[in-house]
Amino acid sequence: MKEAKGDTTVTKIDSAHSPKGEHGEKYLASGKNISMRLWENEQPNEAKPEVSRDYETVGYVISGRAELHTEGQVVVLEPGNSYVVPKGARHTYKILESFTAVEATYPPSQIYGRDE
Repeated sequence: MKEAKGDTTVTKIDSAHSPKGEHGEKYLASGKNISMRLWENEQPNEAKPEVSRDYETVGYVISGRAELHTEGQVVVLEPGNSYVVPKGARHTYKILESFTAVEATYPPSQIYGRDE
């Protein structure tokens, strides 16, 4: 019987040491095709100008409340809700209560300046 070798492709990320993006997001694990980021304790604000991104985003709300404005819709996001922002969709967020959410993006949002 062959001896099992450890899989060196598995990566563990400690969020205490994760880099932050220019918009306040914390970058978590990132693979070749998908990445995760954390929006932590984002404070209430007015909606910023709409943007369109060249990646798809799926998210999960951990705490707080926000409005997602996208393509003529307004969706209230609350703890336990998950959401999708399709690639290329014009959107913005308005934080209503201190907001924490984790998002996954495909392809990775931080690669090649996609977050700018």
